[in-house]
Amino acid sequence: MTFPARRLSTGNHDRDSSGMTYVYPVVSRRARGVSVGINLNPNNACNWRCIYCQVPNLKRGGPPPIDLALLETELRALLTAMIHGDYLQRHAPPKARRLVDVAFSGNGEPTSADEFPAAVALVARVLDDFPISRAPLLRLITNGSFLGRKAVQEGIRCIGERQGEVWFKIDGVGAETTRLINGVALQPGVVLRRLETCASLCPTWVQSCFFMFDGETPSQDALERYLALLGSARDVLAGVHLYGLARPSQQPEAARLQALPAEWLEEFAERIRTVTGLTVMVSP
Repeated sequence: MTFPARRLSTGNHDRDSSGMTYVYPVVSRRARGVSVGINLNPNNACNWRCIYCQVPNLKRGGPPPIDLALLETELRALLTAMIHGDYLQRHAPPKARRLVDVAFSGNGEPTSADEFPAAVALVARVLDDFPISRAPLLRLITNGSFLGRKAVQEGIRCIGERQGEVWFKIDGVGAETTRLINGVALQPGVVLRRLETCASLCPTWVQSCFFMFDGETPSQDALERYLALLGSARDVLAGVHLYGLARPSQQPEAARLQALPAEWLEEFAERIRTVTGLTVMVSP
C-alpha cells in the first residue's frame, strides 16, 4: 500500500492523512510519539459537539456500519510500514520516531459503534502478529457516554486485560458547563458513575481540555466543581491529562476560543496534585 508523502506533526491530526478509511497516523504530544488512530466514525458524526473539536463538518449522530475486514487490512498495512519499513523515518519528526500506541479515537465517539468490542478484539489480534520489544499500548479515548452498554464494557475490559488504558474526557463539571463546552447537559453524579465503571474495567486517566472563552479563563467555581469530582474518583484513577488548544477548532465558536498560557495549566496541575494526590501530565 502506498501512503501520501506528508510529514506528521502535533499541529495536524487529519484523519484522512493516510488515504485510508479507518486507520491514520498522528504525532501525539500527550502519548509522546506516533499514535496509530482507529476512526470508527468516518462520517464525522458524534453524539457530542465539543466547541474546540478540530473535525470539519462535524454533525450529531452515530457511525455507519464498520467494515471490519477493511479495518484489519488497513491496520496491518500501516503497522507493517512502521515496524518493518521506513515509514517513521520518512514521515515522523526525529524525536517522535517511535510507535507508542494504537488508539480508538477518530472523528466521533468510538464506543458508539455497534462493532466496538469486535474492533477491539480485532486490533488486539493484529497486534499479537507484530511482536516487538516495545509493543504499542492499546488505548481508548472516550467521552464515556455509552459505559452503560454491556458490549462497550466488554470492549473496555479487553483493553484492560491487555494492560491498555482509557482516556476519559471531562472538560468541565455541571450541566451548564458541559452544555457550553460539549453540547450535552451532564449531571456530576452520572459522570462519576460512568468514570468509576470505566476504571473498574481498565486503568483510566481523566483527560481535560482547558482554554479561554471570550477572553476569560475558567471561573473559580468551575474549577472547584472539577476538583471535587476528581477528588471523589481519585482512589480509582490512574491520573489526569491536562491539555490546552494545539489545533484550531473547526466549530462555529472557534473565534471565541483562545489558548491558555502554559503557566496557567502548570499552576492548575499543581493545584490538582495538591488537592487530590493524583498524577497530572500537562500538554500546553
